[in-house]
Amino acid sequence: MSTIADASCIVFDFDGTLAPNLDLPDLRHRVIELTRARGVPDEVLEGLYIVEMVTAATLWLADRNPDTARNYHREGRDLIKNFEIDAAGKTEPFPEIRQTLRRLRLANKRLGVVTRNCAQAVRTVFKDIDQFCDSVLARDDVTYLKPDARHVRQALDTLEQHPACALMVGDGALDMQVGRSLNMFCVGVLTGSGSATELTEAGAQLILPRASDLLEFL
Repeated sequence: MSTIADASCIVFDFDGTLAPNLDLPDLRHRVIELTRARGVPDEVLEGLYIVEMVTAATLWLADRNPDTARNYHREGRDLIKNFEIDAAGKTEPFPEIRQTLRRLRLANKRLGVVTRNCAQAVRTVFKDIDQFCDSVLARDDVTYLKPDARHVRQALDTLEQHPACALMVGDGALDMQVGRSLNMFCVGVLTGSGSATELTEAGAQLILPRASDLLEFL
């Protein structure tokens, strides 16, 4: 791929890229409080993303009380999903996104979405997303979540595209990191959690104010 216009495929993050971000600090705080209430020490959660915190705490509890671990795991998953769905009911895609995706498809780009959000929340926010994207892989659609490269690799396989011909577009450092690990061209957008400096340090090769600015490169 010699220029962005030559890309045959674009893989998008969802929250912060196609739609406003969840209040992740609030969700993280709620998960931590639930986990502390079950006696799990804070060091078990250090350096982990929210979903992975529940997994790590469940494993810690399982070594001590399997029944408590099972109950905690259910409570943790329900807390995250209910938070996402509640937030989704108050959220819409960024105003220009449908037109952007429509024009990209008219330009013969294959379009995918990879998100750590649950599928129900994604389709509550963006009810007709399947009319605009060729593949949508939410948390409940995959075994491995980004920043595990297998999440994005699965999207590329579904789209029948090679990473070297694809763009990874996202608002977070982990989007850039996973894209670079697959040799994708990484585009950071400033509509979510990451600053231009953070995205560049994570591997972004281009920074845009918003995902719709990709249209300038067609």
